Amino acid sequence: MASQPKSIAMHIGVISDTHGLLRPEVIEALRGSERIIHAGDVGAAEILERLAKVAPVTAIRGNVDKGAWARRLPETEVLEVGGISIYVLHDLAELDLKPEAAGFAAVISGHSHIPKQEVRAAVLYFNPGSAGPRRFRLPVTVGRLVVKGGTVRGEIVKIAD
Repeated sequence: MASQPKSIAMHIGVISDTHGLLRPEVIEALRGSERIIHAGDVGAAEILERLAKVAPVTAIRGNVDKGAWARRLPETEVLEVGGISIYVLHDLAELDLKPEAAGFAAVISGHSHIPKQEVRAAVLYFNPGSAGPRRFRLPVTVGRLVVKGGTVRGEIVKIAD
């Protein structure tokens, strides 16, 4: 895959834990993305097909993703975009490498349903929260990454409280 030049901002939609539900508001929030990352617990192949109509999708398998369609999804993925490297896995507790030592600018995860972003050792740890069925009174959210000039920053986008 060819990377964007470092001087042009690239917008990446980030979604996780759809559990088979893709709300119209989520599709709207992801419009304008040049790529979409799904951090697992997709729930159904149709979710990825619908997301692919918005932008190219990179998806990994979560713990609820079962069946033949899900076996085609990797457990982790590495993307190179806009001069940075991004590591994607479903459950951050299963991270088995040091992202800063491996040269990753960002680690994308899901699983907890809690939207969160923090920078540790110059690496952005980004969880977009859950875009699927509401659980535990948590908000329904997706995320956006903006990659520009070899750097990355994240935004959490609230779909519903």
